[in-house]
Amino acid sequence: MPRNQQIKLGLFVLHAGYHQGGWRLPQARSGGEDISLMRDIAQSAEAGKFDFIFFPDVPGSDATSTPSVVSRFEPLTLLSALSGVTRHIGLAATASTTYHEPMNLARMFASLDHLSGGRAAWNVVTTLSKEAAGNFGEQAQVPHAQRYERASEFVQVVRGLWDSWDDGAFPRNKDSGVYFDATKMRRLNHRGPHFSVRGPLNLNRPPQGYPITIVAGASGPGLDLAAKYADISFGAQYDMETARGHYAEVKGRVRAVGRNPDHVLVMPGVVPIVGASEQEAKDKFADLQRYVSIDEAIPLLSFFIGHDISSLTLDDPLPATLGESEAMKSRTILLLDLAHRQGMTLRELALSVAAARGHLLLVGTPASIADTLQQWFESRAADGFNILPPYFPGGLDDFIEGVLPELRARGLFRTEYEGATLRENLGLPVPASQYAAG
Repeated sequence: MPRNQQIKLGLFVLHAGYHQGGWRLPQARSGGEDISLMRDIAQSAEAGKFDFIFFPDVPGSDATSTPSVVSRFEPLTLLSALSGVTRHIGLAATASTTYHEPMNLARMFASLDHLSGGRAAWNVVTTLSKEAAGNFGEQAQVPHAQRYERASEFVQVVRGLWDSWDDGAFPRNKDSGVYFDATKMRRLNHRGPHFSVRGPLNLNRPPQGYPITIVAGASGPGLDLAAKYADISFGAQYDMETARGHYAEVKGRVRAVGRNPDHVLVMPGVVPIVGASEQEAKDKFADLQRYVSIDEAIPLLSFFIGHDISSLTLDDPLPATLGESEAMKSRTILLLDLAHRQGMTLRELALSVAAARGHLLLVGTPASIADTLQQWFESRAADGFNILPPYFPGGLDDFIEGVLPELRARGLFRTEYEGATLRENLGLPVPASQYAAG
């Protein structure tokens, strides 16, 4: 399969906006339990022909959590509701391999894929939040390497469960009285270091074979997990040089495990601040930054780099090393690199993280933003992008109304959906059951 000739787009939904101060704009909507807001976002993205909407999740919060974390819907429940008010757009939910069991999660994502007619996607995470551990009987965060060992086996088990029934296993023939064909049932009988799962799953094989699998992160274990299982690799890169290196590494690792590199789409995050002129875009960004409190930005930076930095001096450079942590190792490295390459003080880095959390921040006109997206795509720094609006609905509307027409005029983005399922729209093949040759 040749590389897709058009950019793929996901919409990453933090209901209070990706910018830490976005929810404070007078025109912003941000209710974490506002189903009408979630519906409006999903339907706007579908009208814009986005490939999928993508809901992150952390199973825990505390008093220092950002607005989008401290209160929000459980994403699989939310996407089940949104499947009934959308027809084409993919529905991606984050779910942790550290704080779930494979049987339950396999059943939930298979159900969502059936409910939506083949539009489900699973963002596989191992959960870096220390607060989450305390909600699941753990006194300490599970070590990074152990989380990824469990994750690899977890995905293997889930896919085995999705293959529980061969095609045609449910004839439901009223004349013969045969509802299901037991010879087409596959019992998993998995026994491994982390899981013992008999199977089968009590649900027919998902319409997509396997729901789309998204893997985020750029640490060694995260890249290995993506190489084995991902359909989409999602990460943070703030410049094209770094992004091209990451793109080449992902594709190389995919090739090394015997998979087709064109079957794994690399889609970094982008925070767009769109203005009719460059000055208007700069003014919009300045307005957003005025709503950021350094007292809120420092805990967010501490979260991403895995260290409490509240005792450090704000106008000093960040220390060259902060020691090991069990947090998101790739993001820690990225943010330290960003600070040192650009000579940022701790205050400047915290304010930068409040705006984009290490992702690519684009402040400009629709044409200039489209120029950058096109350059990254054509330079093999990305196959597509996850768009991270600074606030809703205006940040999304600006992108849909301004940037998408620019991309379409250049032949770089669809005018209509190509297929009925998310796999079809992404240009990815349906995986065969592991029992197909048997």
